[in-house]
Amino acid sequence: MDFMTIFGWIVGLGAIGCVLQAGETWKFFFNFRAAVLVFGGTLGATLITYPWSIIKRIPFSLVQFIFPGFRQSPDRMMATLLNLSNRARRTSMESLEVDLRQTKDYFLANGLKMIADGFPAEMIRANLEKEIHFTRLRHSEIANLFRNMATYAPIFGLLGTLVGVVEVLLNLTDPKTMGMHMAVAMTATFYGIFGANFLFLPISGKLNAYSEQELFLKEVMIEGILSIQRQEVPAILSRRLEAYLNRNSRQRNPSRAAESSSENL
Repeated sequence: MDFMTIFGWIVGLGAIGCVLQAGETWKFFFNFRAAVLVFGGTLGATLITYPWSIIKRIPFSLVQFIFPGFRQSPDRMMATLLNLSNRARRTSMESLEVDLRQTKDYFLANGLKMIADGFPAEMIRANLEKEIHFTRLRHSEIANLFRNMATYAPIFGLLGTLVGVVEVLLNLTDPKTMGMHMAVAMTATFYGIFGANFLFLPISGKLNAYSEQELFLKEVMIEGILSIQRQEVPAILSRRLEAYLNRNSRQRNPSRAAESSSENL
């Protein structure tokens, strides 16, 4: 579970609830008609905009948003690549067949398989970079879906306001119902702004962040895979991968261990 997401929801809802409670107006912002208009209209517009092949990925994306699962760090991936490079030089390239069966990362396994099959370096890089490109496109589709929902929600909130105002004007002779209609007008705008800025945009932003982290690791893997194919010493691979890591990560990476291992070769 992503605790930052939960913590952010607690902070945001707490701030909004505190303000509403202080003004003793929180009970007036629960309006079923306004919620149906805003969120139902937003969902309907989204269904019109996107094909089923993208819509069906929404539940899985929401699960990934809250429960991202284990994500390998760049340092750990760097250590894995250095270990593979060291083993490939100490034994033979045929040892990659064992690593190929053991690794759980499809991208890394695909690169190792192409090395074992004797693919040239240019073809390996081209195939892996093409896979990164299509992965980025696939991830951007679902992130753009939530971004568009954030665009639709305030518009349907404005539509709810117009509906509420029209109902007020139609019932000017009945003061008892004017409050109910004005509630729809005001809460619809609230739901639209709330949904856009507290639900849809944060989901889109976090999915983009997860996507960039995943693609960054894949770029690190490409450099490691090609270095393994060239049978470079782990010290050279370590220096090459350091260019992908930020300053704090460099202080924690296993380069010293790799260099000491290469000196014993």
